[in-house]
Amino acid sequence: MTGIEGRRERIERFIAGASGGDVRIDRIARLDGGAIQENWGIDAAIDGAEPAALVLRKNAPSGVSVSHGRAEEFAVLRAAFDAGVTVPEPLWLCTDPDVVGDDFYIMRRVAGVAARHVVAKQLSADGGEEIAARLGAELARIHTIVPPRDDLGFLAPPPATPGQAAIELYRGMLDRLGTARPVLEWGLRGLERAPPAAAPPVLCHRDFRTGNYMVADGVLTGILDWEFAGWGDPHEDIAWFCAACWRSGNFDLAAGGIAPRQVFCEAYEEASGRRIDTRSVAYWEVMAHIRWAAIALEQGQRHVSGAEPSLSLALTGRQIAEIEYEILPLMRSLEDMAA
Repeated sequence: MTGIEGRRERIERFIAGASGGDVRIDRIARLDGGAIQENWGIDAAIDGAEPAALVLRKNAPSGVSVSHGRAEEFAVLRAAFDAGVTVPEPLWLCTDPDVVGDDFYIMRRVAGVAARHVVAKQLSADGGEEIAARLGAELARIHTIVPPRDDLGFLAPPPATPGQAAIELYRGMLDRLGTARPVLEWGLRGLERAPPAAAPPVLCHRDFRTGNYMVADGVLTGILDWEFAGWGDPHEDIAWFCAACWRSGNFDLAAGGIAPRQVFCEAYEEASGRRIDTRSVAYWEVMAHIRWAAIALEQGQRHVSGAEPSLSLALTGRQIAEIEYEILPLMRSLEDMAA
């Protein structure tokens, strides 16, 4: 037996040392999802108690350039948990490569299923507005985490101009990929000429979208995947959640494909006590599509390079034309707002 399954005894010893109890792993299996990292479900009995449902999260064989390592993601998850955000409880971090060959951390496994395409369509028909409102309030709670924070000292300092910093980041990603993408470059240049109003920096999740939260019986149970988090403009997260690429085909429901945009935004404003600037959201919505295009190109390259052969990664890399098609009207709308 190879891989994680073949390291069961080492994982048992690690959990025993971290928890201070005797440990028996009854089950370990790869979980669905996790396009950038690997997630493994573990049922572990500690000190003879009923098996605890856990998740071991580790690096995939290849990744994308803007993703945190597992130690950094664990620290962000801990900060969110301590702030009262609905997330899986982070338990233990391991940086000993002898256990599974790489850094990993273990968190509690939350109930439910990830709100991806089928689940999103179900939510949009029944209960979507309630979940969207809850997500707006959760995002407001995430945004109560502000710099400086010693526990998040590994995060780059808040940029003076978050929009320009993002432009330089994604332009650099495109340059390294070495592919000509005129629509993306045009969009970046248009954003460069129309910066948004400044907003105080907050912790941005940077992947707050349908697909990265769990739902059980119509109730939100956990917000996942904190590997892109960093200091930034709060409108960036709002725009990412509302971007067309995350609506699971429900394009008329701008709030994550499950509810009207107003439901999500009003809940955010009520919980945060601050008004959302619609032009800033429009700016960051264009940026969201450019960012996703750059990441999708990197995902496709992971397959094409042979580092991680995967139909899913290959198909992700083929979404670029669709993303570029969305950017054109969004950019024109932003230009109309500035006129």
